[in-house]
Amino acid sequence: MDSAPARAATNGATAVRAGSVTLAQAGAAPATRTTAKAATALSKAARQRARAAKAVSAARRKVGAPYRWGGTGPGAFDCSGLAQYSWRKAGVRLPRISHSQYRAVRKKVSWRGLRPGDLLFFYGKGHVGIYVGKGRMVHAPSSGRTVRVVKLKGYYRSAFAGAVRPGG
Repeated sequence: MDSAPARAATNGATAVRAGSVTLAQAGAAPATRTTAKAATALSKAARQRARAAKAVSAARRKVGAPYRWGGTGPGAFDCSGLAQYSWRKAGVRLPRISHSQYRAVRKKVSWRGLRPGDLLFFYGKGHVGIYVGKGRMVHAPSSGRTVRVVKLKGYYRSAFAGAVRPGG
């Protein structure tokens, strides 16, 4: 696999070969190789985390906005409208209603595996919120209330129906 034409005699420079990257330094330990597939997987995960951070930021900026059934923003939201709006700001398209949002995202997540940006579903997937970290979520609760950040304990834990990780 390692042939003379593919190698480069370098003095601290980087040699690139199709399918892998070889870092060669004079006097250093054996060269480290990273396949293109592994590099893509890392960058894909990094892209998902960046999108999730944007979605969380967009949702947090809407704290205090009124709840409105069928609301998709920017001035008023229902639960699934807030999720859709926030992830759209991060460049990810989601369906309009919570049941469809759950079905549309392939990556399912456990309660213990939650990361910021994950969508949390409750009451048989009829309600959705966005996990913001440290055991909290932002959501649009119900008529007469506003978008808010709440702790995920007791009531929400018992009503939890599943979670997904968009943007991957």
